[in-house]
Amino acid sequence: MAHQSTESKRLLSHTIAEWACSLNYEHLSPEGIQAAKLFWFDSIGCALGGSQQDDAKILLKHYCAMSARADSSVGEGGGKGRATAFVSGFKTNPVDAAFLNGHMIRAMDYNDIYWKADPCHPSDLIAAPLALCESEDLSGKDLILATIIAYEIEMRLCEIGRPGVREYGWHHATLSAFAAPVAAGRVLDLTPEQMVSAIGISASRTFCPGAVTAGKLTNMKNTVDPWAGRMGAESALLAREGFSGPEHIIDGKEGLFAVFGHVQYKGQPATFDGEGLVKDLPTSPRSHYRILDCGMKSFPIEALSHAPLTAMMKTVKENDIKADEVKEIKVEVIARAADILGDPHKYRPDSKETADHSLPYCMAVGLVDGMVTPLQFREERVRDQSLIPIMDKIKVVANEEFEALFPKFQPSRVTITTNDCKSHSTRVDVPKGDPRDPMTEEEIAVKFTALGGDVIGKDQCEKLRKCIMNIDSAENIHELLELTVAR
Repeated sequence: MAHQSTESKRLLSHTIAEWACSLNYEHLSPEGIQAAKLFWFDSIGCALGGSQQDDAKILLKHYCAMSARADSSVGEGGGKGRATAFVSGFKTNPVDAAFLNGHMIRAMDYNDIYWKADPCHPSDLIAAPLALCESEDLSGKDLILATIIAYEIEMRLCEIGRPGVREYGWHHATLSAFAAPVAAGRVLDLTPEQMVSAIGISASRTFCPGAVTAGKLTNMKNTVDPWAGRMGAESALLAREGFSGPEHIIDGKEGLFAVFGHVQYKGQPATFDGEGLVKDLPTSPRSHYRILDCGMKSFPIEALSHAPLTAMMKTVKENDIKADEVKEIKVEVIARAADILGDPHKYRPDSKETADHSLPYCMAVGLVDGMVTPLQFREERVRDQSLIPIMDKIKVVANEEFEALFPKFQPSRVTITTNDCKSHSTRVDVPKGDPRDPMTEEEIAVKFTALGGDVIGKDQCEKLRKCIMNIDSAENIHELLELTVAR
């Protein structure tokens, strides 16, 4: 097949831009709107918890100091900008606010998850439209529309690699840089031509090597995607002023598809399903929106632990099993989960980092406490000697038949034997939070309060929940941002 020149073929950035610019709130499905509100509820909960992480505190201190150089009166909670950082209330420009808030959402690695050819966390990108909605004095409906657009393009980008870019040693933040400006640009009501430039500006600057999640992990692990969100906001603002970017950044000369086409994987060049990126883009309330296919994390633990922990919690609840009644818990998982999560060192965790990758610890503390939230990974809980005898009752084994079902499914079977020698078994193929077994609003509320209760107070958590779940009726989002600020 002869190569078409950039000038003669229909470029994908134009198709995406025209779709995004023509999509209005009235075109969204009721299910998509409800999903957007639930993902905001989950994401802000993650941000409240994330604000307490060391890397989030470093970033806030840095940006406050940067502002203070321009205005000596600025400190934490100060600033003269039109956009608000969560928790601290620091006022700054929308680009910096998009980054600070996006990083807080991501900081605990507890936000949403979608995994096809590439993995992604679309909520890493939605702080950008939030900051722009606040600074431009726009409505809750504007925020929901941009949120659904962010999910749609980010998730489609993660579906079209053959294989995904992660297989070549690149991080999915590379793809996020193509999606972020589309959501940000829709908030700013860009023209299709401006939107094309915004995509080109952002994606030109944000190709990200996989080193950030390989080998020794650093603070950059949870920073690169929020940085792509930041670039989306800044690129959209620049494009509105007339700054131009390459229209051929996706499928034209030396764009995304071309540069990966030079790379071999298992003897074959990388390819992308460009048609799949824009096929059946949703345009009406009857359309299927990708946001409905994204999952949430119900537990703040390593991904392969979610299915077995879900199975255990279901078994315990359905059979009203108490911790002191348990004789043995047999956990059948895929081989890599058994290897990572059930090795001998994981039976004696001495830090949060080991505990959240320890299946024996997660199962034991979940059995005793009836929940697994960030509270269960505080140092005093991790070092609680009373959990050791329960961990020793947990046997983690590999099940070969489960291997063929992964990754479409994450099969796990948990069998609890009680002291009276009765056995209760539950198999789970998808973890709680997967769109095939979604978290309810009440279940998200438990997670939200566990993350935010000590940060802004439980009463304010409840007010924030009501505000988020009614955001579609809000004329602006100022109350939402005010409720994220610690008093």
